[in-house]
Amino acid sequence: MASDADGGGGLVCVTGGSGFIGSWLVRLLLDRGYTVHATVKNLQDDGETKHLKALDGAGARLRLFQMDLLDPASVLPAVDGARGVFHLASPVILRPTQDPEKELVEPAVKGTLGVLRAAKDCGVGRVVMVSSQTAMVPNPEWPADKVIDEESWADIELLKKLELWYSVSKTLAEKAAWDFAEKQGLQLAVLNPVLVLGPTLTPSLTGSLQVFLQIMKGERFDMDEYFLGCVDVRDVAQSLVALYEKPSAQGRHLCLESAERMVDFTNKLADLYPELPIQRIQEDKQRSVPTATSSALDFSDASSWSCALVLAVLPPEQRTW
Repeated sequence: MASDADGGGGLVCVTGGSGFIGSWLVRLLLDRGYTVHATVKNLQDDGETKHLKALDGAGARLRLFQMDLLDPASVLPAVDGARGVFHLASPVILRPTQDPEKELVEPAVKGTLGVLRAAKDCGVGRVVMVSSQTAMVPNPEWPADKVIDEESWADIELLKKLELWYSVSKTLAEKAAWDFAEKQGLQLAVLNPVLVLGPTLTPSLTGSLQVFLQIMKGERFDMDEYFLGCVDVRDVAQSLVALYEKPSAQGRHLCLESAERMVDFTNKLADLYPELPIQRIQEDKQRSVPTATSSALDFSDASSWSCALVLAVLPPEQRTW
């Protein structure tokens, strides 16, 4: 079995280990006794490596590897010997790009397939991948009276029309992952978090926080068909570990505390911070969001994660960070 149900020890690989989510995941895994192979883009960049090397347990149980998403051979050294793989590495570019296919889509899709191929070739039994809520919505074909759940896939053509190329990359990468896993018999579980916020371990500003700051600075997002939610980065890390340690947790898992329309999210921020130049959305074009309620996620029984809406925010007494 690829996972370590007791949470103690075992070698796992984390791609994108220097990122916002990746850094917290590496910290949590080390705290739980795992040995970790973490990939970074540049081993010579202290901005990627210094904060990881400073983590408790890093000296004895963390090894860093340089990986290029477009070079499948660079993945193998990090994956070799691992019992499980957490795949987080994917380009995060939220500004307009001259060639989004080359800068975002190609490395996201090819990188994902390269990691899954390495996992398969190295005999890894279980892969946990981070996708995104943006791989689920917008979906104009989804019934208006039905809660958006893990069966929903974002409309690729609409995303391209809106020039939401990051969302395109995440959707196509996840679709490619599921196709590969089905054909190759690889055990795969996917987490689809919403906007990830919270304290950062990295010295640089993350993509999620950039989105939040763009809204706070008054930039307008043309997302009339878009829904937004938030989740704490530490809860995302715990959700990933729970998915890994519970093989009964299969499929996709929407990870959020709550979801609401972009228009409501933006206007709520404007109410909370009237001194900031947040642009209110005056013309309400968005349909309402059917909601589901649930108690806090029970990490002791991840087999119950087939519910329509996963609430990944734990009550304070259950949090271990």
